[in-house]
Amino acid sequence: MKNGQAVRAAAASRREEILRVAMETFATRGYHHASLAEIADRVGLTQAGLLHHFRSKTALLSGVLALRDESDIEQLGTERPRGLAFLDHLVDTARHNAEREGIVRLYTVLSAESVTDGHPAQSYFRERYRGLRAMVAEALVEAAELGELQAEFDVGSVAAAIVAVMDGLQVQWLLDPGAVDMAAGTRRAVRVLLADLTRR
Repeated sequence: MKNGQAVRAAAASRREEILRVAMETFATRGYHHASLAEIADRVGLTQAGLLHHFRSKTALLSGVLALRDESDIEQLGTERPRGLAFLDHLVDTARHNAEREGIVRLYTVLSAESVTDGHPAQSYFRERYRGLRAMVAEALVEAAELGELQAEFDVGSVAAAIVAVMDGLQVQWLLDPGAVDMAAGTRRAVRVLLADLTRR
């Protein structure tokens, strides 16, 4: 029994190592230019050995995206903040992202690539953006219900603008980290948007 547990633990450890290397490779080269042979070589496996753990390049990509999502879920915790507190959480997320360049680069590269025809992550990112916009929109509705916002407004367009600001700041930060403060930029954009809504 102990030997079986040791084998499973070793396999899990190897899978995680493969995912970490694949995450870095996809983030650096993009999905289409990254090769299974390169990833296998970096983790000390043959390509056939790599395919023993992940049956295809697409399956490996799915594993990498799932690992990225686990990181976001851990950061959010068990309960999502409500109302404007959720927008404060987005600022904290931007601050945290500045400490994990690899994950930010992966997200930025693959999300941009996913708009091309036939990209295996297209559905993932389409649903992810829908989910992000829905979460922000729900928080804005909650803020109105809690009396934190007074004006009537197009919740969907405001939510899309907030998500766009965060993604745009990530691109600028990756290109010139010393010139861009993602947390400060997110905070300023949210405050300007909310101030405009309150004035109206």
